[in-house]
Order: sequence, then C-alpha cells, then structure tokens
Amino acid sequence: MNVLPVSTDVYAADPLFDLAPVSLWLEDFNAVYELLQSWRIAGVTDIGKYLSERPAGIAEYFSRIKVLKVNQRTLDLYGAKDVSALLAAGDTLFDNSDTSAAIAEISKLWNGETSYQTETINYTLDRRALNIRLNVNRLENVARPWDRMLMALEDFTEQKRAEKSAAENEAYARALFDLSPVSLWVEDFSEVKDMLDDVRAQGITDFRTFVDVHPEFVLSCMERIRVIDVNRQTLTLFGAASKDELLGRLSEIFRDEMSRSFGEQLLDCWNGSLFQSRETLNYSLRGDPIHLHMQWAVLPGHESKWDLVQVALTDISARKKAETYLEFLGKHDALTKLRNRAFYDDEISRLNRRGPFPVGVLSIDLNGLKRVNDEFGHAVGDAMLRRAGEALKKTLGEILQAARVGGDEFVCLLPRYGPAEVATLKESLRMVVELNNQFYQGPRLSLSVGSAVCDRAGELELALRASDDAMYVAKRAYYAAEGLDRRGA
Repeated sequence: MNVLPVSTDVYAADPLFDLAPVSLWLEDFNAVYELLQSWRIAGVTDIGKYLSERPAGIAEYFSRIKVLKVNQRTLDLYGAKDVSALLAAGDTLFDNSDTSAAIAEISKLWNGETSYQTETINYTLDRRALNIRLNVNRLENVARPWDRMLMALEDFTEQKRAEKSAAENEAYARALFDLSPVSLWVEDFSEVKDMLDDVRAQGITDFRTFVDVHPEFVLSCMERIRVIDVNRQTLTLFGAASKDELLGRLSEIFRDEMSRSFGEQLLDCWNGSLFQSRETLNYSLRGDPIHLHMQWAVLPGHESKWDLVQVALTDISARKKAETYLEFLGKHDALTKLRNRAFYDDEISRLNRRGPFPVGVLSIDLNGLKRVNDEFGHAVGDAMLRRAGEALKKTLGEILQAARVGGDEFVCLLPRYGPAEVATLKESLRMVVELNNQFYQGPRLSLSVGSAVCDRAGELELALRASDDAMYVAKRAYYAAEGLDRRGA
C-alpha cells in the first residue's frame, strides 16, 4: 500500500474512527477499479502472471490509491507528528522489495473479494520495522462500489520478535517469557491425556457424540489442567496482583463460553492435533470480557505425555472492536446512527418474502431542512438530522429499527404492526418530537409522516408507495400551513 497525497474529500471528524485503538486508513479505490477493468478489457486473465512479468503494473496500481483519512493511532504507530509528516515519508514506509505480497493483495481485489487480510512489512519514520497484519474491507453504503476502502492495521511486531527469539538459550528464553507482551502460560495436560486415553480404551470412537452426551467430561478435563507458570503480561492482562491470586481465581477467568471452546480443543486433541490456534473469550478478575487469540502447543519432546504445554494468549479485543465498527458502518448511517439504505433494502427483501405479517410502514420526511441549511448552515442542518434520529430511536425502542434512506427521508418497517398499532406509534412519535422541541433551542423539529400496512407476502412495495404518498400529502399540508413552498421560499 503506497501513500499518495490526501484527497480533498475528507469528512468531518468521526470520533469512532479517530479514537479507534487500531490503525485505520480510509481510502478511495475508484481509480484502482478502473485500472483493473482496463486490464480485463486488455485481455488479462492471470493477474499474478501479468504482474510478475510487468512489475510496473504494481507501481501503477498503488499510484491509483487515494488516502482520504487516517486516525491518531496511525500517526502514533508510525511515529508521525501529523498527517503531512506521514505522507511526506512516501515509499519509505513500505517494503518494496517483496512484490509477491503486493501481487497477492492485488489478486484478492481482482478475484472480487470485498474483505481480506494480508501481512506485510512497514517502517516507522525512524526506520523501525513493523510487522503489519492488514485487514481490508470495502464499505457498502457509498455512492460508487469502490468509493471507500477501510484498512485496519494490526502491529504484531512483538509477536514476530518473540517467535524468532524462541530458539535462544534457556536464560534468554526465561527473560523473554517474563517480559513477553503476550500472555504466556506453561501447563501440564498429562491428566487430560490420561482421561482421553481411558475413553479411547473403552472403545469410544465418536468423541464428539461422547462429549455431547457427557458434558461433565469436558468440565472434569478443565479441572485436571495444572498451571505450572504464567508470565507478567498474564497478570496485567487479567488484572491479578500475583500468580497466587490468578491461580486461586481461575474459575472467574475460564467460564461461560469457555467450556464450549475447550470442548472443541479436546476434540482436536482427540484427533491428534498437538498445535492449535483459535479465538476464545475469557474474563479479567474485574469481570471484563477479553477477546483472545489462543495458540496451544505441546512442546517438543513431550508429545507422549503432554506434561509441558505452552499457551499464548494475544489480546484481540481492539481488533474485535474494529470489526464491530466496520460492521456498524456497513449497516448504519454515520450521521444519525440509524440503519442505512443497505439495511433497509435487505429488510424489504426479507419481510416481503416471509413477514411476519402484517407489516406496518412509516415514511418520514424532515420538514424544512433546506431552509435550515440556508439560514443557519449545514452544521445546524446536520444537528436537525441527528435530532430526527434521536426521536425515532426513542419512539421505536430497542427492537424496532428506523433507516435513513435519503438526505432527509426515513422509513420504519414494523413487523406484526396493524393499523391500530401503527396509528399508536405515529402518535407516540408526534409526542416525542414535541418533547424534543422543548429540550432543544433553535429551529423546531418537524416531521411529515405517512403510513400504510401490508397484510401479505409480495405486496410490501405497494404499502411502501402508499405510505410514501401519504407522507407527501402531509408534507404539502405542512408547507401550505407555513405559507412556504417545498424549497422553503
């Protein structure tokens, strides 16, 4: 990924983006899309072979990327005081010697992947190497298919360094164990192996069915694990003051979902897998959930007894938060935090097929937005849109959803809502808007609302049109009463 001059298309600051605990890059790939299409038209079918023979195509690919925005974590990661300093570094941030990684990245887009992960080497401004895991997601709720690509960068340099240093002498390994930035556990699984051997000796062959029938076996195996040692990061990660406190409260750390995850781990052990990698959920001694990437391995020379096992736990809570944020962006409107058009279209398709019926519809339009923008500025207009979102969320509660489907247009799809329920909800919305106007100063919030009900599958579009028509009737009545035309003149 090469850095180009920042596009002028930079949005207002988004605190979720700016405060994300991982490095985030928002980029425009439309020019990349056009380049790939030009290669297809030219007859390219094997992109890997094409770029291997024409490395200049890689440089052309990266030159088409427009960086729109980076967050503060990105500046901290690369040691840049501001965006200008980061961009001024140009190609010095990247390892351009390995074209295979670039070809692999381009191939994923060529093959139509909308999200992918790759690993590469980057450099800080003072030339420190960074091992980067790049998570790429193409956002859906944009004007053109490749308008926005969101890159989440994970720095796992320390993990790589620890892996490389693992072959050092015993004293160095001990220091590395104690000071590792990853939570490390040394455990004795010999009694667990004995229990698995006993089950096998009884003639059991279908172990999955066995543990489904005997869930207590999984819990018993968990109790037979003996923890030999943990490192300092483990105490920090789980909030323990000492090893004794940690070991005395293990039941608070490994609970709830952990028994299911450990059951899958036992199944892998049954099938002979002595190195395992999976994601799991543990809890700190404060009760906070911790999302972890676990690597479990029987150490060399101990395969017959499993009496020395190393468990490495990497905190991926930040990555999970970033994934949640990406998922939020895919189905939500960034300004109002309501659902977006993509969610609305999916819901129409789903409800139109199988309901549950009746399905009520509310079509809502924010009155006077253009006039507010013209008289008070777009910041006040955006505030009005957010107020509309607040009113809708307050009215609908946690279960029902409203979607922003246009600039000042909203729609609520209401499963199991007949005419009476829809009418009640409209009245509730009117009351909430009145309360909203009492709370806020400035322009009054006013909504034109139309409604309809769909009673059977396949007719939701008719109800949407009827609701829309009713909303426009209310809209005209509002402007007539105000002595205005639709443009606010």
